[in-house]
Amino acid sequence: MQEFNKGEFNFRSKYANGENPTSLTYNISKCIFIKVIREELTMSEKKKYRIKVSKNGPYIVTDGVPLSKQKIKINDKGESIGWMEGQKYPDREQYALCRCGHSKNHPYCDGTHTKIKFEGTETASRDSYFERAKQIEGPELILYDVRDLCAYARFCDVDDTVWKLVGESDVPKKKKLCIREATDCPAGRFVIVDKRTGKKIEPKSAPSISLIEDTAEKASGPIWVKGAIQIESADGYEYEIREKQTLCRCGQSKNKPFCNGAHCSCQFYVEHY
Repeated sequence: MQEFNKGEFNFRSKYANGENPTSLTYNISKCIFIKVIREELTMSEKKKYRIKVSKNGPYIVTDGVPLSKQKIKINDKGESIGWMEGQKYPDREQYALCRCGHSKNHPYCDGTHTKIKFEGTETASRDSYFERAKQIEGPELILYDVRDLCAYARFCDVDDTVWKLVGESDVPKKKKLCIREATDCPAGRFVIVDKRTGKKIEPKSAPSISLIEDTAEKASGPIWVKGAIQIESADGYEYEIREKQTLCRCGQSKNKPFCNGAHCSCQFYVEHY
C-alpha cells in the first residue's frame, strides 16, 4: 500500500490536484474490480456515433449526434452544483466542430485552422482508463481518478472534496455527496465503484454533444461528449469508448484531443455563437 501523494499534482484548484486530506491509501492492484467494470461495456453499447479528429483541423461528427450548449450552474459561493440547458442547434447528419478556437462561425469550423497553421497534434495517452487510474478506497466506495482528464469544471470540491468524502462513505450523507461529485464531472476523470457489488455507479446518457459554458470562470469550456460515442484519432486509432469525455475546443490543451482545463488559463471565451 502506498500513501496518496497530495503534493504530486499542481493545478489551479487546491483540491483538483488529487489532494487526500484524510491520508487515504490507494491499492495499485485493482484487478478485483476492474474485470467486472470492463465487462460492463458490451458490444451492444458501442454506438454507431463517431467523432473523427482531423489532422490539425476540426472534429468531424457523423450520424446526426444532437448538439447543444450547457452552462455550469453555480451557487452563491461560486461552486459548481449542476447544469443549465442552453441553445439547441439544428439537427445535422454531419458537421465539423472548431478545434483551433479561432473560427468566426463558432462552434463550427470555418477553415481558420489552415490560415493560422494550427498545431493540433494529439498527445493524449492511449492506455486504458484503469491502466492510468489511481485508486482511493473508502469504507463503502472506491474512487478511481485520472488527473490528466481534469477539465476544471470543479464539481469535485463542493462542500467537501470527493477525495475526502470517499473516506467517509460509511456516512449516508457523505456517500451520497461523494457519488454526486464524482458523477457530475463531465470529463470522466472519476469512476466511482460500489464496494459491495463491485459495479460502477455511472448514469447513462443518450448520445449527444454539449458545448460547456463556465459561468464562474467566464470561459467557454470544452466539448462534452456523452453516451459512449467513439472518438477516432487523426491516424485512425480508436480511443477507449467511455460514457463521457471532454474534447478541447480552445486549441491550447496539452492533452489533445482531450481537455485539460487550458480554456480557463488562456481565458478562452466565445461571446456570440
